[in-house]
Amino acid sequence: MATVQLESFSLIRSPIVASSRRSTATFPPYTGLKLRPVSATRLRSQSTGRVFPRGGTVVCEARDTTAVEVASITDGNWQSLVIESETPVLVEFWAPWCGPCRMIHPIIDELAKEYAGKLKCYKLNTDESPSVATRYGIRSIPTVIFFKNGEKKDTVIGAVPKATLTTNIEKFL
Repeated sequence: MATVQLESFSLIRSPIVASSRRSTATFPPYTGLKLRPVSATRLRSQSTGRVFPRGGTVVCEARDTTAVEVASITDGNWQSLVIESETPVLVEFWAPWCGPCRMIHPIIDELAKEYAGKLKCYKLNTDESPSVATRYGIRSIPTVIFFKNGEKKDTVIGAVPKATLTTNIEKFL
């Protein structure tokens, strides 16, 4: 954990004059987006003489990003991506208005990253692609269906823990 001293500034009558309030907070190490100040443009406070960067460029130093993004599928590409796939496929049937679907999304993303190369993971929006959902009898969402060699092998209904999905995945790999 890193301890960071935070300063909050409030502008008084002029953007040059600033008052500050200090507080201390503890945050985990961060390696994401950072602001790299431009050295040529700086503001100097008239009251304190402190120099503040003005503007800058945003730099991404993220290292632990997900390299695998779970793709959305539709009625149009269902056959080529799921049925004709040579590797096992996990498909999450979901809808944007479904709360439990939003709870299981991060789990599906993690599984896609963990099983990259061994398992393909897709998400199918049942509002946009109702014919596939009807063909497989989806009556409740979220529903996760496992396919192997184009055949439906197993179904998990509801927002379940990651361990439940992992157990089902391991059966087919």
